[in-house]
Amino acid sequence: MTAAPSGPAFSVHDIPFSTHGSWFDISPVVAEKTYADDLHLVSHQNGMHAVLRLVPLDPAGGRAESGLRATPGLLTWTGEGGGRVDLAYETPDTVRLRGSGLGMTVTAAAPVLTPFSGTYFFHDPAAGAHVFTSYETGRRYRVTVLSGTVADTAGDQALGSAERGLTLAAEADGSWEIAVEELDTARPRFTSSATFDEVVEAAGRSFTEFVDTVAPWRSSATPAAELAAYVLWSATVRPAGLVGRPAVLMSKHWMDKVWSWDHCFNALALATGCPDLALDQFALPFDHQDDTGALPDSVTHSEVLHNFVKPPIHGWTFGHLRRRLPTPPDRAELTDTYDKLARWTDFWLTERRTPGAELAHYQHGNDSGWDNATTFDPERVVATADLSAFIVLQLHELADLARELDRPDEAGRWTRTADEIQSALLAQLWRGDRFVARGVATGDTWSSSSLLDLMPIVLGEHLPGEIGSALADHIKAHLTPYGLATELTTSPHYLADGYWRGPIWAPATVLVEDGLRRAGHHRLADDISARFRALCEAHGFAENFDALTGTGLRDRAYTWTASSYLILAEAHTHRSET
Repeated sequence: MTAAPSGPAFSVHDIPFSTHGSWFDISPVVAEKTYADDLHLVSHQNGMHAVLRLVPLDPAGGRAESGLRATPGLLTWTGEGGGRVDLAYETPDTVRLRGSGLGMTVTAAAPVLTPFSGTYFFHDPAAGAHVFTSYETGRRYRVTVLSGTVADTAGDQALGSAERGLTLAAEADGSWEIAVEELDTARPRFTSSATFDEVVEAAGRSFTEFVDTVAPWRSSATPAAELAAYVLWSATVRPAGLVGRPAVLMSKHWMDKVWSWDHCFNALALATGCPDLALDQFALPFDHQDDTGALPDSVTHSEVLHNFVKPPIHGWTFGHLRRRLPTPPDRAELTDTYDKLARWTDFWLTERRTPGAELAHYQHGNDSGWDNATTFDPERVVATADLSAFIVLQLHELADLARELDRPDEAGRWTRTADEIQSALLAQLWRGDRFVARGVATGDTWSSSSLLDLMPIVLGEHLPGEIGSALADHIKAHLTPYGLATELTTSPHYLADGYWRGPIWAPATVLVEDGLRRAGHHRLADDISARFRALCEAHGFAENFDALTGTGLRDRAYTWTASSYLILAEAHTHRSET
């Protein structure tokens, strides 16, 4: 008897089935926007690669029509005529599968083996197991039969084009069971003292402990909290390759990296319940900070990209983070963060200010995180108001840290620089009722219908009251029934699935909501929070959402969306209690 499932049910077409710490998942999503007919074991080492195809079989040996059910600890195929196959993670690199009344084929996803690509398959007599070795991931996938009958193997030691894999026969009066491991070169034969039901129970218990820690405040008023926690829990990978810390990937679909502003929202969501994991999320991009102080664009298992940067929201983040941590960082931790934030800030003040300029600039929309926002239509090398606002907040955080570290001269310098930049921002880019952007090469200025132009609301209490109110009025115009459209829906440039030219995004929502609240516009902040929470509860945790229908777009299992829901839901819950 399989243990009762623990946690929310979900569709594996939207959210991959995985576990905390694992670098692989079970999903039909095998590449960007590509859905296979069958579930695959998909690894995220050396990129995203579908390695093994998993196909349930009826007793006659044909492909079984089956339904799928997933909960955090258990994935099940159920045959139309009875029978089932269950899958559960025993450890982050090992899954157990058990079938009764249904068989299964486990085959290489790649049909062709070349000297440089594909998957080689053979029986390893030393381990008593079948092994798939993948060029793409650089890892091996070992299948050990624990019980039942191998009805057939195909492609053993084959080269070139071939079907490669093994078939487990359906057992009418019993069951079969296998273990599938992702490993490097070799390890001892697979053994386990745990029964399948014990594996399922342990997996469910692990998730329950996580959600109880991360969202102890959840209730019927926050119905998506458990699923949001699962998205975070299952997208977390253990240290490997260039990822030197436990890391929450943005997704275990194709957005399987840590981008250098996405991680901030995951850190904030984890801070109260999992402070060590939260601090790891905040610190991870800083592990790859370059000699100029710049953070990378993104980090993943085998790749660190430096072709772009991301916006300096890290001062804003760390201010919130250290207030949310159950134990404040000690002096050594504060000093380390202070030094890294100072170098990151100096990058913007030196490498991204032209001689004599007071305001820093982006070199492309990608630097802002709003890749194709209409703010960047006239020119790409642009001084924008959001950038200066983030730098001002970062300078204020540095000043606070310097005072805490007994460095009054440095605190004074950071404060003066913040005041100078804010004064320049208001003098050069404020036009009476809105901010404009300015081309660095031409000096031309322009406004757009992008929400990006209104992001200086993040300055909150630092803004003059009349400017905060003007920004709030413009922000209201971006509200749809589902939240903040990133481009006015009346704009000729609005696109329903236009990335940053219309859809609703989690990070913009959290930043705007926080800025409005700190600027005293609580009613509007409450409205934005409520609409976004309702959006996630109805449509899940997509990368972004259609602003007019609420439909989830792009990658459907995005962690910063789940984290943003948790941040807003927790804050709303606590406000409701007071």
